[in-house]
Amino acid sequence: MRLRTVLVTLLTLGLLAWFLKNANLADVWMHVRTARTDLLVLSFIFVLLTYWARTIRWQYLLAPIGNTHFRAVFRATIIGFAALSLLPARVGDVLRPYLLARREGLAISATFATVVMERVLDLIAVLALLALYVWGFSGTGALPPAFLRPVEISATVAGAVAVGLLVIMWILATHPERIGALVGMAARVLPGRISHRIEEIVSVFSGGFAAAREPRALVMAIIWSFATWLAIAGEAWAVTVAFGIKMPFEGTFLLQGLLVIGVAVPTPGGVGSYHAAYRWGVMNLFGAQNDQAVAGAIVTHAISFLPVVLLGLVFMAQDNLSVGRLKDLAGAAREKERSKTDEVPVLRTSRR
Repeated sequence: MRLRTVLVTLLTLGLLAWFLKNANLADVWMHVRTARTDLLVLSFIFVLLTYWARTIRWQYLLAPIGNTHFRAVFRATIIGFAALSLLPARVGDVLRPYLLARREGLAISATFATVVMERVLDLIAVLALLALYVWGFSGTGALPPAFLRPVEISATVAGAVAVGLLVIMWILATHPERIGALVGMAARVLPGRISHRIEEIVSVFSGGFAAAREPRALVMAIIWSFATWLAIAGEAWAVTVAFGIKMPFEGTFLLQGLLVIGVAVPTPGGVGSYHAAYRWGVMNLFGAQNDQAVAGAIVTHAISFLPVVLLGLVFMAQDNLSVGRLKDLAGAAREKERSKTDEVPVLRTSRR
């Protein structure tokens, strides 16, 4: 664990150093001070819409498992995403379903699996929007020639992968007998321990993909996935344009593909990796100047992460949840996930 912490710290510092290498901090501050306030306010609204959309989508995915209340799902969502920024090893992805399952009396393993389905739907939405930017809006016409072919190839692959993921998800949810047959074939070839683990994974996650067996729930979850990523795109667009960078709204469909890669790098809250991805994207694809891009990256990241962290801390305080307590709960959540037990003690917390 200490080695991982050291490596993550070094990675974060290295990315920040590269991000700020050629920046004139006085000019960066000038860009921050002169950014359009109306668009920055609009970006905050898009952030709120993002978590509102995430909450509704999660409720559709949870519907086959049990009834949920918007307030409980919203609070668990905010605390979980705040934990992603405050704690290492993507603890929030484990903590969020665990907190909700305890509060709403849901099956823990199936609730965990809905988060996996969320990630699949997120990937589908991001890849589909990337393909739409290139083949629907003819967005490549404004790109530098050096990036034209790579972006077109990436968009084609993204569209194919998005369709493939939808098909796989549908098969996994609606044809469990086919998955069972594949597991049986694997059991005859693979060592017993590995095949048993595959059986466990399929059993757990087919339960979490139950929403796909209800066409309306699946369609609504897909619609709200696109609504979520359009809101995320809106936040990035509003801040980018606020700094005078000429990027059309649909250009964020390309930019957010880079930002997803940046966030995937295991730095705390995407610090360094998010900034570097944003700076590279707006400079190379949309002609921004370096200091302009650095300022935009800092503010875009701050607006994306700080509101949910602050609101998450408020909810944690209301529920008597400290950061240390979240770490303990995350450990318990991982144990529950590994044991696949669905005994759900109801979470008793103070309400204000």
